[in-house]
Parts: sequence; C-alpha cells; structure tokens
Amino acid sequence: MERISSGGSSIRRRSLSISSHISHHTDNDDAECESVSEAGDIGDRVTIRSKRISESSSSFRLSFDNRSENEAVVSIPEEHRLHPNSVMPLPPAARTSTSPLSTDAIVGSQDTKHVFSRYLLQKLFGPGVAHVTSDQSILYVDLPSNMIGSFLMGWFGVVFKGDIINVSEHLAVAITTGYLGSLTTFSGWNQKMLELSVSGHWLFAALGFLVGIFLVGYSIIFGIETAKGFRWLLHRLNISSGKEGSKINCNVYSYRCQLIVMAISVVALGILWGVSGVLVKAEFKNGGNAAQLWFACMVGPIGVWIRWFLARLNGRGLGKAGLVKWIPFGTLIANVSAACIMAALSSVKNAVNTRDCDTVVAGIQFGLMGCLSTVSTFAAEFNAMRESSRPMRAYAYAAITVLVSFALGILIYCIPVWTKGFDIDT
Repeated sequence: MERISSGGSSIRRRSLSISSHISHHTDNDDAECESVSEAGDIGDRVTIRSKRISESSSSFRLSFDNRSENEAVVSIPEEHRLHPNSVMPLPPAARTSTSPLSTDAIVGSQDTKHVFSRYLLQKLFGPGVAHVTSDQSILYVDLPSNMIGSFLMGWFGVVFKGDIINVSEHLAVAITTGYLGSLTTFSGWNQKMLELSVSGHWLFAALGFLVGIFLVGYSIIFGIETAKGFRWLLHRLNISSGKEGSKINCNVYSYRCQLIVMAISVVALGILWGVSGVLVKAEFKNGGNAAQLWFACMVGPIGVWIRWFLARLNGRGLGKAGLVKWIPFGTLIANVSAACIMAALSSVKNAVNTRDCDTVVAGIQFGLMGCLSTVSTFAAEFNAMRESSRPMRAYAYAAITVLVSFALGILIYCIPVWTKGFDIDT
C-alpha cells in the first residue's frame, strides 16, 4: 500500500509539474504574440504600452527631479538591460495609468508636414531629378520614403522609443504614428504594382513586392543597428567622463505641460489646414500637382487619425479568446483597406476622366490613403516577429498583407481596366 501511495504521489507531482510547464509556456507564448503585434503602434492604448517599453528597452537610468504625483523613477533590472526586447510584467500603476489629454491634434499636426516630405522625396528620387525611381520599374516612386521611414523607425520607434516616452508619450506618438507612419505608405506601393500588372508586367510587379520588402526590412535593421551603436557610444562617453548614467529632468507629465503641448498642436494644425485650404482654392481651377498636393495636405490628417484609431486592435486577436494575437489586425486593416480604396479611386478616375476629378482623386489617394496606410509600422512589426521565437510568422504576416491587398486590387482596379478598355499611361 505504501508503494502504491508513493507511486500515486509521484504521478501527481509529475502531472502538476507538466501542467505548470505547459501553462508557463502558454503564458510566455501569449505574451510574445501580444508583444510582437504591438511592436509598431497601439493607438490610444499608448500609455499602457509606454510603461512596458520604457521599463524594458531603456538602458539609461532616468530620474525626474521635483516629481509630481504623475511622475515616477524608472528602475531597469539588469537582465532587461541586457535583453531590451524581453517582455516584463506591468505593475498595477502602469495598467491603470491614463494620459489626461488626447493626442489627436498632435498626430494630425505632424501628419500634414510629412505629406510634404513624401512628395519631396518622390520628386527628388524620381525621373525629374535623380532618375532612381519611376512608375515603369520595380523601384516605385514611394520606395525612398518607405526606406527612410523604416530606417528612422529603427531609431525612434524601436531603440530610443522608451527614452522618448520617458520624456513625453505624446512626442513618441507624434514621431512614430504621425511622422513616420505618414512618411511611408503601403497603398501607394500596392497601386504602383497594380498599374504594372494591368499593363502585363507581372514579373515587375512580383519583383517590386519582393525587392520592396527586402529593402524595407533591411532599412529598419540598419536603423536599429546604427541606433544601438549610437547608444553604445553615448554609454562609453558617459563612462569616460565619470558619470554613472544620464538624467533627464523634465516635468512633461503634468497636466499643465500637456495642455500647452495640445494647444500648440491645435494651433499648428489649424494654421496648416487654413493655408492648405486657401492654396487649394487658388490652385484648384488650374489643376495639376500643386492643387493635388494642397488638397492632400487637407485630407491627410483624417487618414492618420483613422489608422491611429485602428491601431488599438493590435495585440487583441480575434474574438473573446484572442485568437492569432500575433497578427496586428489594426495595421493589417489599415493597409488593406487603404490599398482597396486607392484602387477603387483609380478606377473612378479612369471612368470619369476630368481635370477636377483627377485633382480630387489624386489628393485623396496621396493624402488620405497615403497616411491611412503605413510601411514603417509594418516594418517594425515584421522585424519584431522575425526576432521572436517563431520568425516564420513575419513572412506569413507580410504574405497576408501583400497577397490580400494585391488580389483585391486586381478585382477592383485591373478587371475594370481590362473589361472597359481604359487607356492607362504607365
């Protein structure tokens, strides 16, 4: 009887050990799925995520003098300094902390500026100046902005994001969601590949996607590596000067400071909108690139606000059970929907074929759809998945985004062109 009792006790211990191991493995997998899905953007859930990023990715000791009740000293454990991408449990304060002010105006004010940046990069590297990109090659016109935006995302959206958040979460949102998200565009990329395929250049379209993903992926890797090198250099300079760490003395989490930032952003957005509206009115009757650009600046903030709103779906998964949490559905919906609407607008422009319609459609495509879709956020998510324990998810995510967008684009854009016989200049 003692042997039977001892054997039963041993079996129970083994069962409990196996159950505990499986539960621990499942929890780690769920945490990793949520982490990679939230690597790019999480919309208005930025406060919760900012605590996690600032506690896990910063290698500096950040201290705030004369702290108010909304400020804190961030202490980074050694194991997370060595492994900044690891997931740390959130303290109760981080889960309940909320920002007293909305970031809508900050995101919108940044977005208008980067419509200009994308336009200038198109002209600089396009056929008119550098002759690097064109509408007839696999090097599409938005490739430089997508590469530069992904490179900068490696700096400010991955390596230094925690440090920026420790200064101001609004600044982090303005740079990553507003600036870099609007500087890059997936819908424009997808549309150029559709225009190549509709003319029979299927190989160019396929290579355009493959080469584009390769260049964007290595752009963010290069950005991360150079940012880490710069961080190491700062660390060495601090050691050589005899300083133990860097201190950031600021009071940006006070309600008054955030109110000032919000007021400045609202005023800046109002001025940009007003100037754009006046210039659109003056240039609209003449049509052309100037009218399209100013109209794009007017409607661009709407696109980035929608994308920022959709980003809250990242890391949530499907249904109550949170299935496939590793897929950032917010970014996926934003990119696919923007690509489909851009394809539909191109079909409308071909059907109507008037100067005013061309101006409005081109402005909406470049501004609203260009800012609704993003490559920099997609690149950050792709890189996080690639560095996780299941790197094949990165390629599955890229394939889902590209294939779904391209397939729907063929139905919406290519088939009407083929059946109606529209004259496409490519």
